[in-house]
Amino acid sequence: MTSRDKVQRALRHEAGPVPVDFGSTGLTGLHVSGIAALRAHYGLPDHPVKVSEPYQMLGEVEADLAHALGSDCVGANGRGTMFGFPAEGWHEWRAPWGQVVLVPAGFRPREDASGDVYLFPGGDSTVAPSGHLPAGGYFFDALVRQEPIDEDHLNPADNCEEFTLLDPADIAHWQREFARVRGETRAVVSGIGGTGFGDIALVPATFLKHPKGIRDVSEWYISLLERPDYVHRVFTYQCDIALKNLATFAALAGDTVDVLMICGTDFGTQHSQFCSVATFDALYAPYYRQINDWIHRHTPWKTFKHSCGAIRPLIDRFIDVGFDILNPVQCSATGMDPARLKADFGDRLVFWGGGVDTQHTLPFGTPAEVRTQVTERLRTFSPGGGFVFNTIHNIQARTPVANIVAMVDAVRDFNGTPA
Repeated sequence: MTSRDKVQRALRHEAGPVPVDFGSTGLTGLHVSGIAALRAHYGLPDHPVKVSEPYQMLGEVEADLAHALGSDCVGANGRGTMFGFPAEGWHEWRAPWGQVVLVPAGFRPREDASGDVYLFPGGDSTVAPSGHLPAGGYFFDALVRQEPIDEDHLNPADNCEEFTLLDPADIAHWQREFARVRGETRAVVSGIGGTGFGDIALVPATFLKHPKGIRDVSEWYISLLERPDYVHRVFTYQCDIALKNLATFAALAGDTVDVLMICGTDFGTQHSQFCSVATFDALYAPYYRQINDWIHRHTPWKTFKHSCGAIRPLIDRFIDVGFDILNPVQCSATGMDPARLKADFGDRLVFWGGGVDTQHTLPFGTPAEVRTQVTERLRTFSPGGGFVFNTIHNIQARTPVANIVAMVDAVRDFNGTPA
């Protein structure tokens, strides 16, 4: 059984070995510092880790490390980054914590005397910075560059600037990317961008030099109630572009792709939701349903929905609009008990994550505590398939390598897989 077979069986809700994902997306990866520590632990060649996603400072999980970790998935990734420059033209950069990493050519930081680091959209330092890595930090925060709002002259087109048709450079990139992963024995996870409606990580538009429209996160949430017509017009335009891009993308990808990451929009806090079920039904559901329906009519792909937080009241809605997969399954949030989630939704939804708590147990527990929690989650989520093991969101900096290895070993032991 190949890794791809294992993932496809889980997606079909068939019993079998639990597949694993470490690093196929920007939501299931590891901080560059953790990757370097793991490479050293497993005795892999020592070289600078490539920053696959500079916003969160996630690192590329190369094939040798993926094999050591038992990862069954590989990403087919887009050309751009969260800061609007392409992931190409690599050069070395020494991060504030002392690690030398490889970053794209457009990664041209400005470091001030206090130790803060700033990044610029498109790598253009003549405009205001859009990303800030504070002194002592390990990843970037988005800088809000909201221009004053003129309520009488708001134009939804200003919030649509980033939604464009795939251009020749994008198409050439995807042709190369699919050639790279075609024939892979691992499951291929991909995503075209532009399908996550109202994603608050994208609202500030760290990739645009002069973002217009509503770009402050708080103001965006206010708009869900105060300006629903405005939001509908943004989503309608975005959906139209996304459907056209999906047709182009599908013609390029064919059956190479197994899973398409649709949405990183968070709907949950630690204890509640960012919007009501009624707001989701009225404002989000029509557009997600169009995207998922198109994919299920025209491709064999399964669709992947990410949302952190206490989202139990919305899970039935996610299923109703056609999502096949839920990530990261934040079991520590209110109402997200693993056993109840499996009992109530496990026959209709694949849980991709939830394998261990990355806020408490993995970074601050002992290896024994990590092993215990991982084994419990495997016993809860794995019966009848419908589970791909991953942590609850990305593995953060300063997570003890012994704890990460304990997690990997617990999965391997549960599956009866030799090291």
